[in-house]
Amino acid sequence: MIGIITVSDTRSVDTDASGPAILGALEALGYTEFEARLVPDELEPIRQAILELSGMCEAVFTTGGTGFTSRDVTPEATAPILERQAPNLVELMRLKGLERTPMSHLTRGLAGTRGKCLIVNLPGSPKGAREGIEALAPLLPHIFEQITDRGGGHPC
Repeated sequence: MIGIITVSDTRSVDTDASGPAILGALEALGYTEFEARLVPDELEPIRQAILELSGMCEAVFTTGGTGFTSRDVTPEATAPILERQAPNLVELMRLKGLERTPMSHLTRGLAGTRGKCLIVNLPGSPKGAREGIEALAPLLPHIFEQITDRGGGHPC
């Protein structure tokens, strides 16, 4: 199962486009089981949602809260949860994003693992979130194979 967390003070389940963009990008890759949450731009709700989903999912993707405004605290909520950081995954997403926009390096997102769960902060825009998944797509099966200590490379 894959968890998707939308971090936003301005979106509702009805108006969120970034969470569905992640879901659609992952469905295009063949993933079928998802659990979604929408939380405000606040440290504890973000942290709690990541902790909850990382306990039941093999991957958790957050969207939103990775910019430079005072309300953007997703990386700060994520950092203490990560047991092992994977900065090269974030750099890959930024470099792939740079092919499309000079703004890609404005995200402060993090990536890493907690137990047997991959956790990745994606940008808040639907386009940026989708492109982040697309950048990681070739690596996801191998990552899942390694962090779950099982063959198959697919979490669902």
